[in-house]
Amino acid sequence: MSNSTRCAACRFLRRRCRQDCVLAPYFPPTNPQRFANVHRVFGASKITELLKQLPVHLRYDAAECMSIEAASRARDPVYGCVGVISQLQQQIIDVQSELVKIKGELAVHNAQQQLQLEDGEKASEQQQDELLWLGSTQHEPLNLDQLLIQANDYQKSHF
Repeated sequence: MSNSTRCAACRFLRRRCRQDCVLAPYFPPTNPQRFANVHRVFGASKITELLKQLPVHLRYDAAECMSIEAASRARDPVYGCVGVISQLQQQIIDVQSELVKIKGELAVHNAQQQLQLEDGEKASEQQQDELLWLGSTQHEPLNLDQLLIQANDYQKSHF
C-alpha cells in the first residue's frame, strides 16, 4: 500500500504499510479507533502473530472477535466481555424463573377449570340418575332386582 492509504494499524504505529501487511485487510484506514482499541488490549505484535497463525479464511472472524473484545474492555475495563455475558446470563435466569412461575399459574388455572368441569358433569349425572330413578318408580311397579342393578352400576361408574 502507498503511504497515503496506509491501513489503520500502520498509521497508528507510524510505519509504512507494505503490500503484504497482515493487518491491512482487517483494519482499514477508515476506522482508526478500531485498531487503537485492539492495540491497547492485545498489542500489535500479538495481533500480528495471532493473525499469521490462522488460515486466511479465519482471520476476518479473529479480527472481529478481537475488536469486539477490545470495545467491551474499553466500555468496562474490569469485566470486559465477561460483564456483558454475565448480564445476559442473569437475564436468561430471570426470564426462566418467570416462565416457571407462569407455567405454575397456568397449571393451577387449568386444574381449577378441570375441577369445575368435573363438578358440573357430576352434578349433571346425579340429576340424570335422580330423574331416571323417579321415572322408573313412578311408571312401573317397584322391582328390587332392577333397583339393585341400577345402584350397582351407579357405584361402579362413580366410585
